[in-house]
Amino acid sequence: MSDYSAIADVGDTLIELLRDKMEDLIHRRQSIVMASPGEIEGNDDVRLSLFLYQVLENIHLKNQEMQITNSTTTTSPPIALDLYYMLTSYPSGTQDITERTKEEHRILGRIIQILNDNAILTGSILKGSLARNSNDLHIMLTPISLDDMTKMWTTFPDKPFRSSVCCVVTPVMIDSDRETSVKRVTSK
Repeated sequence: MSDYSAIADVGDTLIELLRDKMEDLIHRRQSIVMASPGEIEGNDDVRLSLFLYQVLENIHLKNQEMQITNSTTTTSPPIALDLYYMLTSYPSGTQDITERTKEEHRILGRIIQILNDNAILTGSILKGSLARNSNDLHIMLTPISLDDMTKMWTTFPDKPFRSSVCCVVTPVMIDSDRETSVKRVTSK
């Protein structure tokens, strides 16, 4: 199962997936980063940012049963989370404005293709504590209205609005550390 590092491990998994699959468009692996668009400066060599903007409990997997650890102990069920990410592309800055915009759009198109082709993350792709987890992770594009996207970008002061793709990764399980001792039933 996954421990408290599961959120960070999902980020590592996504970054490695993007770095491996985008070598044709983004040649430097370090140009794909996990950072808020508000942290990226114009002189940074960033071509793609992955930003975790929201963490919500998955209501469909709430209220699971206690898990039996052994004959005398049960463990509280894990919490299931939905992680919402925004992926933003940045141009290399060497072409004219139309070429830069086309380059950003190619990167966004490639992101959508990668997320679609890898909609279920399982096995050796998963990093850290996720690799020990028997649950698959699902990636889905998340529609966000222009109004909501604009509101999000206003939280990054002095940063121009950039086209972005949003997705959700679910279910991300974090195990509970809470155990309860139980006694065996000895009479009817």
